[in-house]
Amino acid sequence: MTDVCSDDGGNLLSWCAVSDVGADILDLAETMITSNGIQYEPVIFELTPQQKLWHRTLLLIQNRLREEHSLQEVLYKSVLKGAPTALPPREGTASEPLSACRIHGHVYVNKVAGNFHITVGKPIHHPRGHAHIAAFVSHDTYNFSHRIDHVSFGEEIPGIINPLDGTEKITSNHNEMFQYFITVVPTKLHTSKVSADTHQFSVTERERVINHAAGSHGVSGIFMKYDTSSLMVTVSEQHMPLWQFLVRLCGIIGGIFSTTGMIHGFVGFCFDIVCCRFKLDPHVNNCAAPVLTDNHVQE
Repeated sequence: MTDVCSDDGGNLLSWCAVSDVGADILDLAETMITSNGIQYEPVIFELTPQQKLWHRTLLLIQNRLREEHSLQEVLYKSVLKGAPTALPPREGTASEPLSACRIHGHVYVNKVAGNFHITVGKPIHHPRGHAHIAAFVSHDTYNFSHRIDHVSFGEEIPGIINPLDGTEKITSNHNEMFQYFITVVPTKLHTSKVSADTHQFSVTERERVINHAAGSHGVSGIFMKYDTSSLMVTVSEQHMPLWQFLVRLCGIIGGIFSTTGMIHGFVGFCFDIVCCRFKLDPHVNNCAAPVLTDNHVQE
């Protein structure tokens, strides 16, 4: 699932609806995934105050998750409890001109490495690969500054924040390439509230300006290269029955009393040994006067 808002400049209605921008997938098996499930919608790139607040909150959560992943569950329950993880709709009627192209939808892909890319020109497939028709498009009419609202693989789970959610890249260059290298790990989730087969992923980023004269070759656009891991992660949640908790609690309390009694007996044993060694009787007052005996015999 993808939801990308790209600032393409120029006449955005033609960019989204006619033939100037294209998004498709080409996998390792040289299979071109048709983009029938992808929709193009002219929108405003600037966010409203409510959307900016949502975006800042999402970026704050992403930074915390990168620092300490154990905060993830707490953040889900406290910050996003009952709140949608998608960008809230624009409130009111916008009077600004449409300045971006929003690309969103669902696409079924093969379980092999592939490349989802958004670049200039509609894609066409031929026996030696595929190409994008962009010969009649001027470089000064587009800009691939973009904001990623949501990207996920597999079944979508409410409340889950993916690594690319909230990513924003702004550039003034009209010929720049943005690359995201994604490693997808199949994940089975079984908890008391949800049971789903989904995918989690990690990502690394790279961006560079295309300048053929300087030796930096390539095609400007947004490229997401993904690969599926051969391993699978299973996350399960188990709850302890009440009777088992009570039995363990009684065992802990009994263990504390037993250990305390053993320590008390050991300390008393050591004290008795010390008293015998120095011939001390704790029950006799050692400061008492000695007893005198009378050796005279009375006749």
